[in-house]
Amino acid sequence: MSENQAIAAGSLIDLADAARSMRRATIASVSVAVLLIVIKTVAYGFSGSIAIMSSLVDSALDAAASLVTLYAVHQATTPADREHRFGHGKAEALAGLLQSAIVTGSGVFLLFKAIDRIVTPQPVEHGSLGIGVMVVSILLTLGLVTYQHRVATRTGSIAVAGDRLHYLSDLLSNAGVILALVLAGPLGLLWADGAIALAISLVLLYGAFGIARGALDMLMDRELPDDERANIIAIVKQDPRVLTLHDLRTRRSGLSTFIQLHLVLDADMPLRHAHDIAESVERSLVEAYPGAEVIIHEDPDDVDEHDGHAERTGV
Repeated sequence: MSENQAIAAGSLIDLADAARSMRRATIASVSVAVLLIVIKTVAYGFSGSIAIMSSLVDSALDAAASLVTLYAVHQATTPADREHRFGHGKAEALAGLLQSAIVTGSGVFLLFKAIDRIVTPQPVEHGSLGIGVMVVSILLTLGLVTYQHRVATRTGSIAVAGDRLHYLSDLLSNAGVILALVLAGPLGLLWADGAIALAISLVLLYGAFGIARGALDMLMDRELPDDERANIIAIVKQDPRVLTLHDLRTRRSGLSTFIQLHLVLDADMPLRHAHDIAESVERSLVEAYPGAEVIIHEDPDDVDEHDGHAERTGV
């Protein structure tokens, strides 16, 4: 096996492992959401707490969003085919937009319900049962978000990160529900039930904005962060035969990273040597960004055109 083939094989193994991790994370999130729906439904039936209801609605929407994420991850990790030469990575971003819409709708619904409960407060019954349910919810959700964090960090999946954001808001809302049950129950502060639900709705709306922003960045082919672009430039310039580079363009789609750039090389260099240098730079970039699609164009250094490109692109 040649060096290029070995690197390519390693990249495919990395991507396959990342895809499996993403699928496991989404299956885990659906399972946890269904379990939380069951126990919160029982708790709401006994207590009638609007705060518990808000948390129940949040879990129901989390389950719906997690199902969407599960499908999106399946699509996004499907290899490129004849109709989709660049892969299916943007399915993650489309799922993110749908997640954002779902969460926004629930946030607005809970906002009005919370205001109504503040205006017309009602007693909360079986507060101890609700507290017990919320403690169980917190423990389950904490385990899930810890696992999702590892997967999202390792794979860079916007779908898993968006799903994790739902459950992070759950942690806050579940803690808020416990506070509401204590304040509205033993302490008799009936307004607290609606006030906590109001705070939860605002957290949901804020989270929805973050999900939508990340999804739109991917759909609009936003450049990689400045530190990653700087890293790419540093990798390219490690080869002493490279005089400079320009027209660096980057984007990310699901698990795939796309890198395009122009190398400026000695004009008197044989074409074979220029090709070998480009291949070497490509290997270095793929080692740093497994599975990346790298396109390199070689320019001779006696052409002044690249100076104008550098000014326009900042590289």
